[in-house]
Amino acid sequence: MKRMFIAATIVGAFAGPAAAVEPTLVTFDTGREGWQGPQGGGGHSWIAPRLGNDRPAYRTRFDDFGITFANSSNPAFVGDYTALPALEIGLDVLTRSILFSGSEVTRDLIVELRDYDNAPDGYPYVSVWFKLGTLDAGADGWQSWSVTIADTSATALPAGWGGYGAENPVTFEPELPDGRSFASVLAGVDEIAFTTLVPGFFYGDARFDVAIDNVFLRAATPVPEPATAALLALGLAALAVRRRRAAAARS
Repeated sequence: MKRMFIAATIVGAFAGPAAAVEPTLVTFDTGREGWQGPQGGGGHSWIAPRLGNDRPAYRTRFDDFGITFANSSNPAFVGDYTALPALEIGLDVLTRSILFSGSEVTRDLIVELRDYDNAPDGYPYVSVWFKLGTLDAGADGWQSWSVTIADTSATALPAGWGGYGAENPVTFEPELPDGRSFASVLAGVDEIAFTTLVPGFFYGDARFDVAIDNVFLRAATPVPEPATAALLALGLAALAVRRRRAAAARS
């Protein structure tokens, strides 16, 4: 795997104000609900009726540098993620095979939140992304992966998150461009993607057989700042002391 600067597959360009996202779960029982897997000369994607534990799942068989399952049309998944103070994104994944030069290989899978508005020159969009796990045909059946964004108003990238839209002049790593923050990208998500095309990497052509199911976005419990958490702990401790004293006084 060779490191270089590369943009992931573009599904569309978008503009306009962002509506608030809302908790949702897609099981593919009633269709794709906006999700689009790889299509074209390399293969195709379809809803497999009995692949998801005897229920439907969205499957792709595709020969390319990477695969992407993206959604830019379902209002539950695109819009203003900061409308929820904290949220969790996840899915179930089944890796049947990833063949490279006739041998099974692994590929990382990331979730990428893309903002197409006002993209810098030379870039299709600005995004933030997180590695959910590694696709491995040797894994035992379906894998459940998720990430929690504990504070959607955070300006700095949380631990484990990367940015895309500029290049670090020293390390040549992809990063967020000047004037953009984690929260500003979350405020205008035009597309959510689960993809093996990790920004900053280039991959050789492989033959993928992968399925996804139970894709969700839901509200999570916000994690308090350390100082707030410490004050809360002190308050609870003081309350416990008062209760013990009151119980002792009654005895």
